[in-house]
Amino acid sequence: MNCEMVKRTIEAGKAVLGIEFGSTRIKAVLVDENNTVIASGAHDWENRYDNGVWTYTLEDIWSGLQDSYQKMAEEVQEKYGTAITKLDAVGFSAMMHGYMAFDKDGGLLVPFRTWRNTMTEQAAKELTELFDFNMPQRWSGSHLYQAILNKEEHVKDITFITTLAGYIHWKLTGEKVLGVGDASGMFPIDPKTKDWNKNMLAKFDEKIAPQGYSWKVEEIIPKVFVAGENAGTLTEEGAKLLDTSGNLSAGIPVCPPEGDAGTGMVATNSVKVRTGNVSAGTSVFSMVVLEKELKKVHEEIDIVTTPSGDTVAMVHCNNCTSDLNAWVNIFKEFAEAFGMENIDMNKLFGTLYNKALEGDADCGGLLAFNFFSGEPVVGFDAGRPLFARTPDSKFSLANFMRVNLYASLEVLKVGMDILLKEEGVKLDEIYGHGGLFKTPVVGQRVLAAALDTAVTVMETAGEGGAWGIAVLASYMKKRQEGEALDAYLNDKVFAGQKGVTLNPIAEDVEGFNTFIKRFTKGLAIERAAVESL
Repeated sequence: MNCEMVKRTIEAGKAVLGIEFGSTRIKAVLVDENNTVIASGAHDWENRYDNGVWTYTLEDIWSGLQDSYQKMAEEVQEKYGTAITKLDAVGFSAMMHGYMAFDKDGGLLVPFRTWRNTMTEQAAKELTELFDFNMPQRWSGSHLYQAILNKEEHVKDITFITTLAGYIHWKLTGEKVLGVGDASGMFPIDPKTKDWNKNMLAKFDEKIAPQGYSWKVEEIIPKVFVAGENAGTLTEEGAKLLDTSGNLSAGIPVCPPEGDAGTGMVATNSVKVRTGNVSAGTSVFSMVVLEKELKKVHEEIDIVTTPSGDTVAMVHCNNCTSDLNAWVNIFKEFAEAFGMENIDMNKLFGTLYNKALEGDADCGGLLAFNFFSGEPVVGFDAGRPLFARTPDSKFSLANFMRVNLYASLEVLKVGMDILLKEEGVKLDEIYGHGGLFKTPVVGQRVLAAALDTAVTVMETAGEGGAWGIAVLASYMKKRQEGEALDAYLNDKVFAGQKGVTLNPIAEDVEGFNTFIKRFTKGLAIERAAVESL
């Protein structure tokens, strides 16, 4: 589509906007009627560790939203010589889970507790036993129950709890709703009704009844919507909050707010049964759409849903590329110390990643833990980044980079082995997306080795969740009656799309398995580091 055609699409109000709050970047993506990206804007942000809590302030949230939108709008003006005044649809998504609790006046009762916090171990354990269903520490229900166990004063004043995406949607539309995928990271979802599991909510209410709170849990959580439903419209106040220039009009339809897991599934066309995807950035998680229920409850595996409400097994790991990025920055400092200025970070990452492929398949006996924070999958509520070797390890740059790439997926491997080997879950396709896959081949090859499964990276994988939520907003507006999300994606979005598929290399698979045995045995070293550092 040429610039003049894009301009007409924008001026006719036919473009669709998607905005996603990732853990390090807020991204706004504008797409045309064919779901092709025509403009984007991004705002970098970082979580804060404040009084023992990983958090973002409300100021962080709104300034980041407005900056990402403004940069996207500026690109529209620069490229197409026009301003955005209306849109066909809008969607908002964000990192899942966490805890945002509000009083009757809409005031935030305690600082936003993000998914990264591992302070709810007791609550998660008790709720898992109560429900006979895995309730991870980062889920909103675990945070709420832990606050009750801690006898936190604010709990009696709660009138609403939600996720970050639910909060943004509420403030911009006035609707206290949530897409089913994001909702499935708050409390369990009933796969038959695609709504809250009423039996489990009743058990929760019964459990906390002695506390005498004035609310029932279903009264303080959002209403659940599935993909394709209209979840409200942008209010006058919401339009001004989003676009501080005042150009954007109210009344634009908004799709159900979703979590980053769901938008990642959409962005990789992996919402069908027996498909899966791995999102690898600051955190790493896999999503596998199940044919049938798992045989038993596993604390390492979350049961969530697609944006349409189909059951998904999720392995979520708090840490992925943070330690890897830190080491790459050390090499940047080294280069600068030698007088090399204006280091091209993409070239630096690419060079070091490709160097890793020259290393031994088992990393030459090296060991690394990428634990910036706790990893509940392997029983850690705190972490310490750690590198270790024996005197006879093969300590080379190639092996060092390889072990840090392996470390970015080590905990994911533990959880996925339960799914694929113990539970016998079948996967026809698995897709990779996120920062780990920006350098061609390398991240793909490491993931294929970890899972012993072919891995595909689509052309659209780099667009990420902001594009995924824009596609969900388009689906809400354009789907035919009865048209399922997977059919819409196959026929209307990904038809003709190209992807690169890599099959696992036997030597790599054997090497990763050797490494994971070393990792499992070495968890005692990490435990000692947490206790001693």
